Amino acid sequence: MSISPKEVLRFVEENDVKFIRLTFCDISGSLKNVAIMPGELEKAFSSGIPFDASFFDPVCSDLLLVPDMSTLSVLPWRPKSGRVVRFFCSLKNPDGSDYACDMRSDLISLINDLRLDGYSCEMGTKCEFYLFELDEKGEPTKIPHDHGSYLDVAPLDKCENPRREICLSLEEMGLSPKSSCHKHGPGQNEIEFRENEPVTAADNMVHYKTIVKSIAAQNGLFASFMPKPLPNEHGSALSISISLKKNGESIFGCSQDAMPFEGKCFISGVLRRISEITAFLNPTTNSYKRLGMGYAPKYANWSFENRCQLIRIPASSAQLPKIEIRSADAACNPYIAFKLILAAGIEGIRSGDCSFMDKAAMPENAMLLPGRLDDAVSTAENSDFVRRTLPEQVRNRIFSQLHGQLQEYSIAHDKSAFEDESYFTTI
Repeated sequence: MSISPKEVLRFVEENDVKFIRLTFCDISGSLKNVAIMPGELEKAFSSGIPFDASFFDPVCSDLLLVPDMSTLSVLPWRPKSGRVVRFFCSLKNPDGSDYACDMRSDLISLINDLRLDGYSCEMGTKCEFYLFELDEKGEPTKIPHDHGSYLDVAPLDKCENPRREICLSLEEMGLSPKSSCHKHGPGQNEIEFRENEPVTAADNMVHYKTIVKSIAAQNGLFASFMPKPLPNEHGSALSISISLKKNGESIFGCSQDAMPFEGKCFISGVLRRISEITAFLNPTTNSYKRLGMGYAPKYANWSFENRCQLIRIPASSAQLPKIEIRSADAACNPYIAFKLILAAGIEGIRSGDCSFMDKAAMPENAMLLPGRLDDAVSTAENSDFVRRTLPEQVRNRIFSQLHGQLQEYSIAHDKSAFEDESYFTTI
């Protein structure tokens, strides 16, 4: 959507907007924001809004937030009088140059490069979460909101009303929900988004988590995206769908015979690099308690039918052929995850090698995914692909955080308590 500063300023004035949230995603994938008053918006467009960035990057004392005008959206759960709107922002250095750890801008650069080569891409997400009860003090518990199971309806599905409110809020904000349902675990839900261009899909994913938590709180509940919050129940996944075209023609097909060569090479590229990027798709110790359990993948494999594979090619995608990557979880930074997946697939196309797809078709040949975070981190640190794909500052900061997490986990007397304290309320 093309929109000018004058149009935005007129919208703000005519719709009684009193607060503007300038949002961005930190290196860990958490949504952050600075709120400004309407009188500061013109300055934000022209020169950016400075803020103290030392809290998440000790090297930087100040950065600038520059709003992406196309991401203007009203927050529907805020009062109609004195409305609140939000923009996603680019992060700039004080001299106006790009901030090296702004992965949103980095993903934009990759997509622009792909367009020059004739590729157009759309991505979508299906993201699961649990709804839990609050105690008498309003603090989260591990008591699920219901005891429903897969695709149940009311009264077994007590999550129906908050899920409906979430979808209506998403739709009102233009975030394009596609479907919603109760999942396998008690109090577990899933909302699927329509495919969109990758940066918008990542924006939607980041804001989606905030919307779910906000609507849950309004309903006296707590929402958690922790990968495996309940030890004996299904974990919560983030499935990532990809539709890729070359010069307007899809590179994927809905059967192995109809799969173009480029599509096979893209899938092979992802399969080849998946172990090297798993630390970024599954960046918590808790993530690895989900993989290999229930329907979560354990091997670097693919299928047109089986829903337990790493890569699934849905038969229902005949009108818009696509693939689904099923190993990620909501603890990831989607801008980083999307870039790594696309870069791996494009590397496969440029190499002209589809052997990994052929090899992984045989179950006995499929590689195991990393089974623990320390294994995933070690594999990522030794990966030339990761070094080529992610900026050095990004790699250094993420690996530093991951090693800190692993050290704390290793010395924790109660590992489950550590994970609850570290992930349950923060993801």
